Amino acid sequence: MCDVLNIEQQQQSQLKSIASLEQSCNESENEISLPDVTCVNCSSNTGVSAAHSDKESQPLLKRMDVDISEINNVFPDDPEFTALIREAENAIDNGIYPERISQGSSGSYFVRNSDEIPKIIGVFKPKDEEPYGRLNPKWTKWMHKLCCPCCFGRSCLVPNQGYLSEAGASLVDRKLQLNIVPKTRVVKLVSKTFNYSAIDRAKSKTKQNVSDRFPSVGRRFHRIGLPPKTGSFQQFVEGYEDAYVWLRRFEDEPLPDDVQKEFQSQFERLVILDYIIRNTDRNNDNWLIKYVKEPSNNSPSNTWSPKKQPLIKIAAIDNGLAFPFKHPDEWRAYPYYWAWLPYAKIPFSNEIKELVLPTLSDMNFVQELCDELYDLFKTDKGFDRHLFEKQMSVMRGQILNLTQALKEGKTPLQLVQMPSVLVERSRSAPRGRIRVMTETFTQSFQRKTPFFSWC
Repeated sequence: MCDVLNIEQQQQSQLKSIASLEQSCNESENEISLPDVTCVNCSSNTGVSAAHSDKESQPLLKRMDVDISEINNVFPDDPEFTALIREAENAIDNGIYPERISQGSSGSYFVRNSDEIPKIIGVFKPKDEEPYGRLNPKWTKWMHKLCCPCCFGRSCLVPNQGYLSEAGASLVDRKLQLNIVPKTRVVKLVSKTFNYSAIDRAKSKTKQNVSDRFPSVGRRFHRIGLPPKTGSFQQFVEGYEDAYVWLRRFEDEPLPDDVQKEFQSQFERLVILDYIIRNTDRNNDNWLIKYVKEPSNNSPSNTWSPKKQPLIKIAAIDNGLAFPFKHPDEWRAYPYYWAWLPYAKIPFSNEIKELVLPTLSDMNFVQELCDELYDLFKTDKGFDRHLFEKQMSVMRGQILNLTQALKEGKTPLQLVQMPSVLVERSRSAPRGRIRVMTETFTQSFQRKTPFFSWC
């Protein structure tokens, strides 16, 4: 009898120690001193009020409560992508952990499947490991802020929401049927190779030890392992190389006419995507080209097999710095680097006009696109409806310029030289006994220009 009482007392004391541990961990987290930064100007000229600011939308801030809701990476409208995420989760359960990518300024990871020879199936970018996230494992951004605070961040972007920008670019790509962005969705994953704080790792280890020693106590824990990380998961594409590699080869070895025509069509799709989402980080090393040449006539494989047509495709990756809430108007202009390529001097083809012009000219389609982006962006804890409306004002202005350029037969270079436009939406109710909310759209031009227009 005494032994039973002693065991119960040990379990109760163990529960109290765990509760005190969690309380002390949370208190220590709240006391963490991190550098104060200002990435969004809350002055009147930007229209962002302090009342709409949120701790989650600011980079390098204190840790907020982790969402410990059940992970449900299910996409009813895309069973193939759901199956892909299942492969990634099974691989992690089997000890095949994501591997951090050395390139880039944020914490991003190659995710593999559980085949006999594990194959890369996706790239996962956690929200809290973004360039200015509090758990970014790359120290370059810390040095950036320390040595050059005036250029810290991009004042036109909502900070710490790059993962939504990645998923939003994929959504725009699907809606317009451009088919150049690999499938990208917001998911939750857990892996010990992710960059967690020492507190999270200590809590997880302590709970695991308690659960192993006292199973009855462990069953009372809501979660024993590390907390899940929310981020963007982009399907990995095989056989592609950085654009600048192929562009240099094309200068020495010009493409055949039929392949050149197909590449021009793919290039125009990239232009359409980047311009609509106002990508502020499109250079020649973050979009990819896949070129499968036609086999030579002397190849022995051509004797019994049909003639294979050459294949050329473009993949637009790294779309995390898009959807600004204003056009760049301070230090840098963040231009599209493809505008200096010779392909940007060729007018848009009839093929691309027939693909996107009917839909972009339809205001109902544009509003439907904005509504779907709203459903995506509102899932973030730091979602600000006021900022989102500004993001959509920029996107509507980009679509307005794009439709005009397509109708007038302009080139991509002439498109980016058009003045920046904002199309703001406002709701009003006319006076009278019966009031019906009506929407009006106001067009305005940006007057302020950035100091440097070439970078």
